[in-house]
Amino acid sequence: MNRPASATQLYLAFTRLALQGFGGVLAVAQRELVERLQWMTREEFVETLAIAQVLPGPNVVNLSMMVGDRFFGTRGAMAALAGMLSMPAVIVLGLAAAYGQLRDVPLAVNALRGMGAVAAGLVLATGFKLLTALNQSPLGRHAALGLALAAFVLIGLLRWPLIGVLALVGGAGMALAWWRLK
Repeated sequence: MNRPASATQLYLAFTRLALQGFGGVLAVAQRELVERLQWMTREEFVETLAIAQVLPGPNVVNLSMMVGDRFFGTRGAMAALAGMLSMPAVIVLGLAAAYGQLRDVPLAVNALRGMGAVAAGLVLATGFKLLTALNQSPLGRHAALGLALAAFVLIGLLRWPLIGVLALVGGAGMALAWWRLK
């Protein structure tokens, strides 16, 4: 397994990662960190992502800070965070200024709608790629997929609030993993 040579390389990698993803960087993060750079195994990525998802804030920002901390401590966490946020912030501010002028143009509205569909597809593709890592999980593939299905039904179909589903399904998953590790 490789590791970044410096905090600057970490910053540049996360800047590149952030600039590749539109509407969601998770799919790109998995490809970059596991497949291209080989800084993590799939199992390490899934475990780190699981922790990042229960922390407050955007998942991929939490993930970047944990990866940076893993290699260079606080300095690495800050470098990875800066990489994730600096250039995208500049771009978003520029786009926000432009959107004021383009919000009534049908082409711009349809383009944004299409980008949302692409982002959803990227998230699904990443989920399918990471399914093999569930074999190493203390939950096992069937229990993990069952919990994912339960979360989908509760949020997507029954419209339960996210915090309640997180408490219920996340709590059940943690309890089951703890019981199986015991």
